[in-house]
Amino acid sequence: MSTDTITARASTLAGRIRDVPTPTPVLDRELERSLTDRQRHVLDQLGRLFDSGFADLTMADMASSLNCSLRTLYELAPSREQLVLTVIDRNLWRVGRSAMGAIDDVAPLDAIRTYLEAANVAVAGTTAPFARDMEAVPAAQKLSDDHSDYLVAVTRCLLDMAVECGDIPDVDTAAVARVMASLGRDFALAQVFATLRSSPKEAADAVLGVIMRGLTTSDDDGRVIGDEVDDDRNGAHR
Repeated sequence: MSTDTITARASTLAGRIRDVPTPTPVLDRELERSLTDRQRHVLDQLGRLFDSGFADLTMADMASSLNCSLRTLYELAPSREQLVLTVIDRNLWRVGRSAMGAIDDVAPLDAIRTYLEAANVAVAGTTAPFARDMEAVPAAQKLSDDHSDYLVAVTRCLLDMAVECGDIPDVDTAAVARVMASLGRDFALAQVFATLRSSPKEAADAVLGVIMRGLTTSDDDGRVIGDEVDDDRNGAHR
């Protein structure tokens, strides 16, 4: 494949991804840019504190644990719920930006796995108390769902490009993207988390590998396995 072709595909893919609506940040971008180093440090500390659970934490509890004033916390958010969402959303955005950066100049097929493995970092350190509280706080769960929907949409763009390039069969990319991109979030659910032999990220990456092999494996005749499904469907209507 020529360098010009690779560059053209990368440009097309980048354009499609830019068209995918992003989740609305909890913390206004202008406000985030104006944060002091101390405020950023406090938000990072809160992220680590939440690993032990956050649903029952009051603003006073947080201030005491971080050895900061209540004023410091209220300067970051006007309410306890808003502060919790800010901390969670900030981490998801950080991981998301890193995942997007990982697929610069990467072919669509390779980008699928690279992107999702990078995105699964969001659940790499998930603890049982954090998973429990994410489900117990509706606003936090809604926030997670919004980021997950974006992940699905970007994954579908990558799959569509892989289909157009002939790297994978013409599968239902919406369905496949929903499965692939939801692995990390689903494995981080409290009731699922407790049954895993590995971390949510390790489990998600492993299952992602299985799906990727299924999409790209050929049978003895050189056909992609997915083509057989289409043949079976067509035969059923003959």
